[in-house]
Amino acid sequence: MFENLSERLERSFKILKGEGKITEINVAETLKDVRRALLEADVNFKVAKQFTDDVKTKALGQNVLTAVKPGELMVKIVHDELATLMGGETAKVNLSGNPSVILMSGLQGSGKTTFSGKLAKRFKSTQGKRPLLVACDVYRPAAIDQLKVLAQQIDVPVYTEEGNKNPVEIAENAIKYAKANHYDLVIIDTAGRLAVDEQMMQEIAAIKKAVKPQETLFVVDSMTGQDAVNTAKEFNDRLDFDGVVLTKLDGDTRGGAALSIRSVVTKPIKFVGTGEKLDAVDLFHPSRMADRILGMGDIVSLVEKAQNAYDEKQARELQRKIAKNQFNFNDFLQQIQQIQKMGNLKELASMIPGIGKAIKDVDIDNNAFKSIEAIIYSMTAEEREHPEILNGSRRKRIARGSGSDIQEVNRLIKQFDDARKMMKAVSGFNGMKNPMAMMRGMKAMRGMGGMRR
Repeated sequence: MFENLSERLERSFKILKGEGKITEINVAETLKDVRRALLEADVNFKVAKQFTDDVKTKALGQNVLTAVKPGELMVKIVHDELATLMGGETAKVNLSGNPSVILMSGLQGSGKTTFSGKLAKRFKSTQGKRPLLVACDVYRPAAIDQLKVLAQQIDVPVYTEEGNKNPVEIAENAIKYAKANHYDLVIIDTAGRLAVDEQMMQEIAAIKKAVKPQETLFVVDSMTGQDAVNTAKEFNDRLDFDGVVLTKLDGDTRGGAALSIRSVVTKPIKFVGTGEKLDAVDLFHPSRMADRILGMGDIVSLVEKAQNAYDEKQARELQRKIAKNQFNFNDFLQQIQQIQKMGNLKELASMIPGIGKAIKDVDIDNNAFKSIEAIIYSMTAEEREHPEILNGSRRKRIARGSGSDIQEVNRLIKQFDDARKMMKAVSGFNGMKNPMAMMRGMKAMRGMGGMRR
């Protein structure tokens, strides 16, 4: 995400490289390029102009310390203004009701139904909520079935009323059902609608009035750029929603919607969808997003993902086994599976400061571990537990069973031994306290493929 904008901003800051001080002339030249970069990223014209005006005012009012170069100071100012532009603070989610009610709104195809499932999974796993999904899209064929399929994947019930075509009644009855059955979170999935469709807009306004949700969220496809911003404004004028959800942010290399929507709509971005999996949803952190736009990575989010993926009890056991040099292929397989739970591999790598630009043209295959898993699964239980018994004949059998050649098997075992030695040497390894240590150990496996230019 934001790939194009990041590159353009980096080129803009080079104008100030080598300059002894910030002047109105070199700032104007830099900001002209910054404004052009924002417009190319599909940022609203008024927003781009106001942004560069604000940056100019801040820059010219700064005294450059001798220890800070003008270009570095400009990056800091732009970073702070980007964070402010996107809302400044991370917006809180109001879950004060009993049950708490979240009403989803948006256009057709924006991802409301999928995001309803993602939200239910997130609050169930992170806050121990008992969510109830409500199917109020009575118009789209198979909408209810889609919600049921998603709900089954996350083991969450769906409230439906087959034959009832009145979404307001369904929503009201769902709240009563939730209270009677002790569900503490109700997420209402509604039909997609256009702001110009008066009847449909009246309908969702009636649902909101009837159920009085703690949160009304507007779901929008970030890849539609300025159209997303304009649509959000039209909906907000009619519905007065509480926050925005940007879906498909991982596919948007420009980022115009994320940068413009807060200024135009004056409502915070609360969540972002960053992939197709049901756990690919994050709270929106303006400062962290500014870090990523400026190529600074997002190490805090990476650590949070690692902590969510790693089981503390398993991590302690793993620490003990590594200290005794008992780390085996079962443990290694478990670590692979936990890293895969964290999400897209290239996205994870780009969160590490300085890595994003380096891997821009590198194709990191999300199936990179499949061949490794196949080799490990072709081992017997004893071989996985005791890698030292893997002699020549056993390796040939494993190669045949996994569809690999003997060189791949030998390479994996060699790299596994190297990784085991390295992890033992990592002081204080702990999957929870030091989740990056496992990633350092995994680097020893990169020769198995999965990264290519």
